[in-house]
Amino acid sequence: MKKALLLGMGPTALSALESLAGQFRVVGIVRAVRQGAEADDAVVRRAHELSVPVLSDTGLDAVRRAITESEPDCTVVSSYNRILGAGILDHGKFVNVHYAALPKYRGRANVNWAILNGEPETAITIHAIAPGLDAGNVLFQQTISIGPDDTAADIYYALNEIQRKVLGDTVARYIGGFPGVPQDESESTYGCTRVPADGEIDWSEPTNRIYALIRALSPPYPGAHSYLETHRVTILRASPMRDTLRYVGRIPGRVVGRSRAEGSVDILTGDGVLRVHEVIVGEDGDVIPASTAITSTKQTLGLRSSDLLTRIEELERRLAMLTDLRNR
Repeated sequence: MKKALLLGMGPTALSALESLAGQFRVVGIVRAVRQGAEADDAVVRRAHELSVPVLSDTGLDAVRRAITESEPDCTVVSSYNRILGAGILDHGKFVNVHYAALPKYRGRANVNWAILNGEPETAITIHAIAPGLDAGNVLFQQTISIGPDDTAADIYYALNEIQRKVLGDTVARYIGGFPGVPQDESESTYGCTRVPADGEIDWSEPTNRIYALIRALSPPYPGAHSYLETHRVTILRASPMRDTLRYVGRIPGRVVGRSRAEGSVDILTGDGVLRVHEVIVGEDGDVIPASTAITSTKQTLGLRSSDLLTRIEELERRLAMLTDLRNR
């Protein structure tokens, strides 16, 4: 049986591992796992069930050693955050799984950007790896629709299921001599890396844009967030309101409706109203109804100068008290 090595650090690794295990002897999976957290990682548990070694050092030098020591017939990448240079690519065949319709949406956060940009569809692309960002001949590609309410988790689930069905066969076909189809470089586009701070909601934007941000950053991503006074509020579930009152006096972020029975609050956007259903307050809070955290139609979400000044004044007052006590 031919051998495969899997580099799988993210949420696509489980279906990749299972697909490859049906066709190859998987000689290892490169995946960072916190010590003591192995039992919480479904990918690690499945690897142990399949007798696949888990290689927790994800650095490029460690990857190079793993390849030279195990001599796989193909190294498969499904969620790995480093670019494999020529010094590694010289050691055999390499295949990458990319959740976008290459050559469009090369780079990072492809599913997130597709939702944010209002794309009607995205894709799974399996391609041979060549020097360059997401370059190389396409071995397989299949598109899926993005629905108006789909979250990043929904899209990942659909693409993971396609990967589970086709990855092993596609890699075997490549090893068997199928060269793939060259990408049209003139059609290439790129998405930049997103960081948690990019998830802050600007309430002056259109409702659909804010709703897209919430859907694009749904778990396992950190979530779209705003601030209530100076407390971080992560919005997990929301829905645009289609038939609302007409506001000619509009303060984006202002709470204009609240339902204890439904647990929701209505918040003004730049052009409409967004109904928020579930939130998390703080970094490690529980999921709670929005109306539990947001208690008044006099409240406004978003960082406001008055809130920051109030906090600064309070800190200055406390600092003065501590200084006074120290000088006594």
